[in-house]
Amino acid sequence: MSGDDSPPVHVRRQGFDPADELRAAGTLSRITIGSGADAETTWLAAGYGVVRQVLGDHQRFSTRRRWDRRDEIGGQGIYRPSELVGNLMDYDPPEHTRLRQLLTPAFTLRKMRRLRDSIEQIVSERLDALEQAGSPADLVGLVADEVPGAVLCQLIGVPRDDRVKFMRLYHRHLDASLSARRRASAGEAFSRYLLAMIARERKDPGEGFIGTVVAEHGDTVTDEELRGACVQVILAGDDNISGMIGLGVLALLRHPDQIAAVRGDDQSADRAVDELIRYLTVTYAPTPRIARQDVTIADQVIKEGETVTCSLPMANRDPALLPDADRLDVTREPVPHVAFGHGIHHCLGAALARLTLRVVYTALWRRFPALRLANPGQETLFRVTTPAYGLARLMVDW
Repeated sequence: MSGDDSPPVHVRRQGFDPADELRAAGTLSRITIGSGADAETTWLAAGYGVVRQVLGDHQRFSTRRRWDRRDEIGGQGIYRPSELVGNLMDYDPPEHTRLRQLLTPAFTLRKMRRLRDSIEQIVSERLDALEQAGSPADLVGLVADEVPGAVLCQLIGVPRDDRVKFMRLYHRHLDASLSARRRASAGEAFSRYLLAMIARERKDPGEGFIGTVVAEHGDTVTDEELRGACVQVILAGDDNISGMIGLGVLALLRHPDQIAAVRGDDQSADRAVDELIRYLTVTYAPTPRIARQDVTIADQVIKEGETVTCSLPMANRDPALLPDADRLDVTREPVPHVAFGHGIHHCLGAALARLTLRVVYTALWRRFPALRLANPGQETLFRVTTPAYGLARLMVDW
């Protein structure tokens, strides 16, 4: 497949589903991303088995980017831009092993359970805002886009009064509509805030992510690593959870017979959330893998130095994972899907994402049992230029 000005094949969607041209790409194929001087050829892994094999093989596939021709794949002590320090996805073992072990205690199930009351309060406040806006109202702008940032700030330990400014700086840093200078200025201010916060936490650790890490491993983690880890937590969580809230609500409204599950007991709600995560898979692909050596997969030879992009939505719709994979069924028993990745780079915040989604879906339908689409016949506006798939707007009545 040749590159052009249209979106890369691996990010193309049709409503909730992978696009036809993505399905036609096959289990493992070559694609070109971009065009002209920016064109880049990569392998596209789309089959469930192949995606699991690539993501699970950190010995033969590296996630760390190379910035110089002399930079050995997986080499140690090689130059890494400051913005990637602390980003787990740019680390291979043993660097990755050390850093992940330092960060994992902040994401234990016990920690997540302690966060639940705060998440429920955040969600309740956003549902208050939805109700106060009056019917019809935009669920994406009032709930889906607001809940993740507040939850992530709570996780990290950002004071409540600083959260709006903190997330505004974060979003401005990533806003492609702004000039490079303005984006850089926002990024520098965002970084300064995090470093100042880390300095405070080192003196008096709180119960948030930063406080937990410095209290247990203060002498073995640097300020830059902590700053980078915080950035990655927000980058990995904000768009993904926002996309899942909006799309999940829309999917349930289009399958009203399945809404009862999110209002049921914890087990049925957890099962429903897991199925929505699999069915929607808002992350297009994780960090590309670079072959450390020649590798034969699905009768294809991936040569040393070549890149593999793994399509998570396609892998999760593969009949090899489960029968009738294109159908949403919130009563299914959970399957080992790859929406959160696989292997040593499996998403560190997966438990937080599941918990947040369960709280949102459950609270939403308990507060608004008659929730419905305001304009069922209106064209749905999807987000296709953000890091994760989602909705631009979702007007609802109740």
